[in-house]
Amino acid sequence: MRLSVGRTWQCWDDALAESFFATVKSELLDTSSWPSQVAARTAIFDFLEGWYALQRLHSSLGHHSPAEYWTALAA
Repeated sequence: MRLSVGRTWQCWDDALAESFFATVKSELLDTSSWPSQVAARTAIFDFLEGWYALQRLHSSLGHHSPAEYWTALAA
């Protein structure tokens, strides 16, 4: 892992991470509550591995899911 090469207070350094966490928050965390930390971790894992990576359409990938994108790229 490399550190960011941007200068302090350059907002675009964190834009990708902030966009990702905003998506997780708006599509998962704001819609439910969990009785324990273990249940929340399980829900987040299931969201990322089952929905975000396999089914959710991403505009940066031409409105394809990451799974579809990598399958097409490998072909």
